[in-house]
Amino acid sequence: MASDLFEAPDYYNLDELLTDEHKLVRDTTRNWVKKEISPIIEDYAQKSEFPMHITKGLAEIGAFGPYIPMKYGGAGLDQISYGLIMQEIERGDSGIRSTASVQSSLVMYPIWKYGNELQRQKYLPKLASGAWIGCFGLTEPDHGSNPAGMITNFKDKGDHYLLNGAKMWISNAPFAHVAVVWAKDENGRIHGLLVERGMEGFSTPKTHSKWSLRASATGELIFDNVKVPKENLLPNKSGLGAPLGCLDSARYGIAWGAIGAAMDCYDTALRYSKERIQFGKPIGQFQLQQKKLAEMITEITKAQILTWRLGLLKNENKATSAQISMAKRNNVHMALNIAREARQILGGMGITGEYSIMRHAMNLESVITYEGTHDIHLLITGLDITGLNAFK
Repeated sequence: MASDLFEAPDYYNLDELLTDEHKLVRDTTRNWVKKEISPIIEDYAQKSEFPMHITKGLAEIGAFGPYIPMKYGGAGLDQISYGLIMQEIERGDSGIRSTASVQSSLVMYPIWKYGNELQRQKYLPKLASGAWIGCFGLTEPDHGSNPAGMITNFKDKGDHYLLNGAKMWISNAPFAHVAVVWAKDENGRIHGLLVERGMEGFSTPKTHSKWSLRASATGELIFDNVKVPKENLLPNKSGLGAPLGCLDSARYGIAWGAIGAAMDCYDTALRYSKERIQFGKPIGQFQLQQKKLAEMITEITKAQILTWRLGLLKNENKATSAQISMAKRNNVHMALNIAREARQILGGMGITGEYSIMRHAMNLESVITYEGTHDIHLLITGLDITGLNAFK
């Protein structure tokens, strides 16, 4: 079993911008990933299986709801701490980060922000401890980039709601205990409903044959006349802005996470370039390999600065949706390019499970699409700077 020799690049001494608490949170997560994720992740990715036993550890390092108040079981940390946790987990694997990101930003966040006190007390401590895992139902078979077109709906039946429809590409769905489901009422208004496993007519078939995010469980949510108690409606926000607010939080975490994947690919390629001898010298001594490595560290550094500034804005509640979109789009694209270049430095070895690079590259092919595609985020920036809507 290969040792995890990862050393994080910090070309601009960005550690000096972090508090002692930030560094403690990051280093705790980094050490956990080295001990618990790195030794097993290639095997689980090859098997296309999520390592269920790690959920307790994710909870213990505060990866479930890091910014949720402590009275609900969260860690009460700031947004930079949340980002650093996502960075370190995705350095291990994007699929594992997806599980933590969904739990935090797409399940715990809406319950905390849009739920009532009874809902917070009932669900958040279970989710923070890892006793329960949640999922987020927005995307539908015919409505991905256009969530407003959803057809999943519920009707008021007096003492309960009757929910019908389907969602797909749902992380954590196969084993989730509770789903935050977005559906239209009889007036076409979007609301969030808390749907628990075991409710009659609710099923979660697993998505098979994925080439990407293989260590993450993906599935569908099927609602066939599901009776949802009225107390399971999230009361404090409705309309499309409600799920989009959750996506802002998740996209922010992805912006940090992608840096972790990029750093791992860069670190692997840098070490390999110093050890691999061709034509009588290390390949890192050749100009074209140095060009690749120099461009990698430059792009990582730019992404680190971008995301750190975004974290400050998030802490001050000043970060806009468009700013978050820019960081998500830039950083994932950056990470995918670095994964591809790093793979070339390793040559044929880059496609084997002995190294993490090809797994990161495959994972990032999903990350660049989910929670807003690369092109959609570009149009969000375009709308923000021109005021002209290219979506309609």
